[in-house]
Amino acid sequence: MTLTEFIEGRREQHLIELCDFLRIPSVSAKTEHKPDIERAAKWVAERLRSAGFKTVEIVSTNLHPLVYAESLEAPGKPTVLFYGHYDVQPPEPRSVDFSRV
Repeated sequence: MTLTEFIEGRREQHLIELCDFLRIPSVSAKTEHKPDIERAAKWVAERLRSAGFKTVEIVSTNLHPLVYAESLEAPGKPTVLFYGHYDVQPPEPRSVDFSRV
């Protein structure tokens, strides 16, 4: 099975999982969403574990937790680093009036 076949064969499941993730209101700028930020971090950690990462940690910080995972299963292979945010910013207040752009 090729990577493309693998991805396409699980397309519906991937979309369902993405929509589940997007429904978490992980608005980091609003304190009332702190539990949602933590839930989003757990969601990301669970998906990394299910993808086969043996080392997965949720690291507490002064603000929001970060999710760290590593796989050292391919000695001699290149190192790949992925960086991404699992939080979002609130839609208000807008600093740009897009109706005028």
